[in-house]
Amino acid sequence: MSSPQSRDEIKARLNLETSRIAWRELQTYYARGHVVRVSPQLDLLDVAAELTADNKDQFQQWMVQDQVGEVSPDLARAWYDREAELWAVVVAPWVLVQDRDDQTLH
Repeated sequence: MSSPQSRDEIKARLNLETSRIAWRELQTYYARGHVVRVSPQLDLLDVAAELTADNKDQFQQWMVQDQVGEVSPDLARAWYDREAELWAVVVAPWVLVQDRDDQTLH
């Protein structure tokens, strides 16, 4: 008789699973196409909660606005070269990453 988790409960759980990780440690996931770039202008936990809730409409809107999407090869190379550490949270099979240090590259 458990009720569905509220967005706040989902975000609280995801917050515990969010951490900084070196981009180099995510190469296997990137090669599989499982890494999702999240713009620094968005709240990483909001995006993860919407993905958990399978909110396709919101994701489509973010993708159209280039706020969520694939990691381009140029960006992947830039992160690799500067040994970037990113904020990341896993919403299997996806790894959502956010670079809060560089707000210009996409």
